[in-house]
Amino acid sequence: MKTFFEKAQQFGKSFMLPIAILPAAGLLLGIGGALSNPNTVSAYPVLDVSWLQAIFTVMSSAGNIVFANLPVIFAVGVAIGLARNDKGTAALAALIGYLVMHSTTNAILGLTGQLVTEDLAAVGQGVTLGIQTLESGVFGGLVVGIMASWLHNRYYKIELPQYLGFFGGSRFVPIVTSLGAIILGTIMYFVWPFFQGIIFSIGDVVNATGYIGTFFYGFILRLLGPFGLHHIFYLPFWQTALGGTLEVGGHLVQGTQNIFFAQLADPSTTQFFEGTSRFMSGRFITMMFGLVGAAYAIYKTAKPENKKVVGGLMLSAALTSFLTGITEPLEFSFLFIAPPLYVVHAFFDGLAFMMAHIFEITIGQTFSGGFIDFILFGVLQGNAKTHWMYVIVIGIVWFFLYYFTFKFLILKFNFKTPGRTDKLEVAESKEKPEGRALNIINALGGEENLVNVDNCATRLRVTVKDGTKVNEAQLQETGSKGVVIKGNGVQVIYGPQVTVIKNEVTELLGDE
Repeated sequence: MKTFFEKAQQFGKSFMLPIAILPAAGLLLGIGGALSNPNTVSAYPVLDVSWLQAIFTVMSSAGNIVFANLPVIFAVGVAIGLARNDKGTAALAALIGYLVMHSTTNAILGLTGQLVTEDLAAVGQGVTLGIQTLESGVFGGLVVGIMASWLHNRYYKIELPQYLGFFGGSRFVPIVTSLGAIILGTIMYFVWPFFQGIIFSIGDVVNATGYIGTFFYGFILRLLGPFGLHHIFYLPFWQTALGGTLEVGGHLVQGTQNIFFAQLADPSTTQFFEGTSRFMSGRFITMMFGLVGAAYAIYKTAKPENKKVVGGLMLSAALTSFLTGITEPLEFSFLFIAPPLYVVHAFFDGLAFMMAHIFEITIGQTFSGGFIDFILFGVLQGNAKTHWMYVIVIGIVWFFLYYFTFKFLILKFNFKTPGRTDKLEVAESKEKPEGRALNIINALGGEENLVNVDNCATRLRVTVKDGTKVNEAQLQETGSKGVVIKGNGVQVIYGPQVTVIKNEVTELLGDE
């Protein structure tokens, strides 16, 4: 189980590099698409200015191209995330492997007379980077990225005979990846249609369970959060046929998030895909309202002498959740102290997803369910398309649901949430960045104990040689909101600033 956790956290964090580009792309597509939409221009004539519409059109096009090429972006991003060293070579190998895999499939389709000239979506084909091939979506990119990283980690130090020495080491990786991609492309031709059928069957089961299935999706998603494995759970629904398949603008699009952004770029869209309400929109209710109520309950139940300090902590955490949808700073303030509160939180989050499904709230998102995405992909798209007003109505109810429930449970069971123990003092760290990084390294057992250091959106994800050498108390002194240790896999929760902290640590270690 511990080994699984280590592998799963490494796999999960590898998703974060490609996912990290989505907010910027979504911002461009959200603003550009919404404000260049003919219906919006008709409703707001002030926008009907040629140069202004030119800007919005360019923004929409720039954002749309990212979502249109997510498979290759995931292929490269996952290879970088899983590569132990020389990550640039792994990225190049993944790109080459992706092209070779689809070219191989294209060649076999041509040899067997299965290439069609029209209605590609009907036979599960599409055009990827100019190559007509089977529509494998992000799944194909993930497979190539995993294969490229595995071959890279295995062969980037290979020594060939002297007369072939030039092709040794890193240069060998793109070569062996190309050969592997030929085999992979052949396998995909035979296997993918069958595998796609299985995915559709699973999707049918999810759809058949209706609102109950949506509830369990949200409930399980939230329970996986503390382990950092939630990315593995939701990504197939967002990026593969498991989350739905729809023809948009003559192209077959797979995955809830991909369908939403394809529809966002299509002026003829009058109502967004139902999967958006099932696998995305519930987050806004919890992150913008529910957890804010929980933060207020923690503040209200703190001792009088601690309320000033707790108020500052909770206000910061609540604003982070509300604005950006990043919830770890708030969740980890009660997760380890009062685990039952987290189970209740997961239950309410599942209900929030179910409510979004019931009321057909179809607000998409790039990264998380915060106010920024709410405005871009809810309000700007119009209530007729997204039913965003229901989020506010349900959200107000959710605020009080969280507030009264958390307050009752904290007082009833005397949970030692922040401010309910001894008097708190504000810890003002005056450490220089290199000092903080050094303390983190020492708390993780020293440089010799570190195998790999990386990060996701809010966590430092570390693989160590000996998990017993990790000093949790010392990590908390560096500003950590919580620590999760499973065997040799360690996650240190810092919040949105974790990328800066990771760079400080790797710079001190001298890593690339």
